[in-house]
Amino acid sequence: MVTLTNRKEKIVECSSLHLMKSPVPIEEIFVSPQIGEEVTVRGWVYRTRSSGSIVFSVIRDASGIVQVTVKKGNLPDAHFESAVAASIESSVIVTGIVHEDKRAPGGYEIRASGFKVVGTAAPFPITEYQSEELLLDNRHLWIRSREQNAVMRIKATAMEGARDWLKENDFIEVTPPIFTTNACEGGVTLFKLDYFGREAYLSQSAQMYLEALIFALERVYSLTPSFRAEKSRTPRHLTEYWHLELEEAWVENEGNMEIQEQLATAMVERVLGDRKGELQLLKRNIEPLRSVVPPFKRLKYSQAIDRLMSEGFEIEYGCDLGTAEERAMTASETVPVFVTNYPKECKAFYMKEDLEDPSTYKCSDLLAPEGYGEIIGGSERETDLGKLVERLEAQGISMEPYQWYLDLRRYGSVPHSGFGLGLERIVRWICGFEHIRDVIPFPRTVARTYP
Repeated sequence: MVTLTNRKEKIVECSSLHLMKSPVPIEEIFVSPQIGEEVTVRGWVYRTRSSGSIVFSVIRDASGIVQVTVKKGNLPDAHFESAVAASIESSVIVTGIVHEDKRAPGGYEIRASGFKVVGTAAPFPITEYQSEELLLDNRHLWIRSREQNAVMRIKATAMEGARDWLKENDFIEVTPPIFTTNACEGGVTLFKLDYFGREAYLSQSAQMYLEALIFALERVYSLTPSFRAEKSRTPRHLTEYWHLELEEAWVENEGNMEIQEQLATAMVERVLGDRKGELQLLKRNIEPLRSVVPPFKRLKYSQAIDRLMSEGFEIEYGCDLGTAEERAMTASETVPVFVTNYPKECKAFYMKEDLEDPSTYKCSDLLAPEGYGEIIGGSERETDLGKLVERLEAQGISMEPYQWYLDLRRYGSVPHSGFGLGLERIVRWICGFEHIRDVIPFPRTVARTYP
């Protein structure tokens, strides 16, 4: 890789460049190559090297990369000098003829007849083999990488698959608030703030607001940021993440799990169908993803604890499953696994008691295979007002902020269920990444809020 830091920084602005055609996305050159045809592309210098009278410049745009060969004498001298001086990440517009060349990335190149620098770039601070910290400090620049481009496209496609499935199954997208006065998952993990002299929090979950909305729309979902003030330093935790949450009237826990497995499958299938190139760039083995077909395996919490204890884990009944335990349980699986019937002491007060096993709730966590751990948490919701009040009192939780939530049980409650899907967690699994920070453009963790 050549950074051109020792070259004369003079860039000739080639205002005389004649664009014979409107710019085309680079990927079109490879989808339907028009050998011998003139094209114009625009983007940024991804790599560059020169040898006397010839410059090899790899140009990237949002859709891909293409090699441009700039030969002295084939274009005005001012254009050639611009190509020589164009440093990595300079923005450019290039016109030339498409040729087949097996030595070029993708097997085709553009032989330039015009080369214009639009915006010059200072020496780029990111080169090969940089530390993770440097890449995080320069995240605003690192998101230009082909890997981050691929991740963002995969993430968008996964959500396209989700939204299409949700529309087909009569879910309505709604917009719950981010400021809240009550905790959904527990007060110790809330970000507290001063809301014009009153105490408020950043939302951990839209669940309670979605529960209110089912009485009007029956099936609802939202995609919002959620905030967890957990001092967790694991490969699967963020303090700010994107939360896809569903709530469904007239649905009990088993039906809730069926919705989860169908939704997750729709997301994976859409990525496999539309983003094979991106998965290949990330070196993701897609064969395990092809195995993701409902129904998923179901395992009771008590069975999971017995298995973990037999494998030497120091864990007791009543403890929640951590990263290591979830990894051990799913490392050899190719299809997600439901862990059901968690004991009441390790789950939230709003879950429905399982009458067949009253020490547990009718709930589930969906664990991704290959060791990636929890991607969805869900439950049937408690409809008994008395039980909700009893649990709040037992936990010493003030009921004042929850009066509106308790009203949902006072005025025509129905059996209902819901769940929350961590978007970055499912994308991390689909991409095959070790750390969740690599699947969000600007990760927020215990140690990082910059940039």
